[in-house]
Amino acid sequence: MDRSGPPVAAGAPRHRAGSLMRILIATDAWHPQVNGVVTTLDELVQSLQTMGIHVHVFHPGQFAHRPCPGYAGIDLAVRPVRALARMLEDLQPDAVHIATEGPLGWAARKICLQKKWSFTTAFHTKFPEILNSAMRIPLSWGYALFRHFHKPSAGVMVPTQGVLQMLQQRSFARLRPWTHGVDTRLFAYHEQALALEGLEDLPRPLWLFVGRISYEKNIEAFLKLDLPGSKLVCGVGPLQASLQARYPSAHWMGVLPREQLAKVYAAADVFVFPSRSETFGLVMLEAMAAGTPVAAYPVDGPLQVVCNDQGEMLGGVLHEDLRVAALQALNVSRQQARDRSKSFGWDAAAKLFATHLVSVHAQHGRVLPFVTLLSPSP
Repeated sequence: MDRSGPPVAAGAPRHRAGSLMRILIATDAWHPQVNGVVTTLDELVQSLQTMGIHVHVFHPGQFAHRPCPGYAGIDLAVRPVRALARMLEDLQPDAVHIATEGPLGWAARKICLQKKWSFTTAFHTKFPEILNSAMRIPLSWGYALFRHFHKPSAGVMVPTQGVLQMLQQRSFARLRPWTHGVDTRLFAYHEQALALEGLEDLPRPLWLFVGRISYEKNIEAFLKLDLPGSKLVCGVGPLQASLQARYPSAHWMGVLPREQLAKVYAAADVFVFPSRSETFGLVMLEAMAAGTPVAAYPVDGPLQVVCNDQGEMLGGVLHEDLRVAALQALNVSRQQARDRSKSFGWDAAAKLFATHLVSVHAQHGRVLPFVTLLSPSP
């Protein structure tokens, strides 16, 4: 398996004649794609394997695939059902998690239903909003399709309470809260904004956006802000050419290696997050881990990342006027941003994920939590 993380730890949980516990994750989002879902799943896989769980990721690169129409940089598997069925038969996993609603997700869903296997799913991205923005498909149609996709799931993992409540209102069932984490070692804290080679001559403040340059990111709301200093944009996507032509004064940096991206986060004075339709917003955590405060709208995602349970803004500023949020965020201490990011650790997130998994052999409506299998046999 590509990019599955470190080898299975010694002393891994065992069952059925001493075999290793096996989780299958089926995802349409995986390397070399660059997005928050890929980062989340990559970190999750590594954390699960340090717990001694053997994780197999089935992704588009293992099948015939082609680019997603209108969404450069995203490859989708082509007719993967037969090949995936053979792979599942060979693997005989103990738990199946379907991470995305693309061709691989639908194929894994079909096979599990045929085999009468229980499985879990996740709601990572508000694709109905993307389809509405890009193709004018009514939101009600998109959510009806996604509700159908997730209906047989034994548990639908969602990243925030706000998304959970939204899906409840749209009649989704068996929702399970599952937050994400951030690698606070890779995204190291800097008490002062880092003076980074190549950016040292740019007028400050440095305002940073990181993410796919696509419909759901609302990036133009950031680009058109009247702000002093310089704007940095890291990422690629289907809207890049048109936005770059309209906003040539921004510094377009493309996709950066993770280690270099961590330094760019640390070099920025404020991270501006203009999206109104995110389910979480992992890039905000990465920025705050480096000590860079966040400016965003007070919507799902930023509300859960920037604010604590009492609604206090920690590590950033949320405001309906994004310019006001950005300027006020200059006064937020870098230490406060770092401290807030430390509330989101991957160890806890991976353990919570494992508690939501179910045995593939749960039957007759009885869902057996996967974690009950992790206790060593006497």
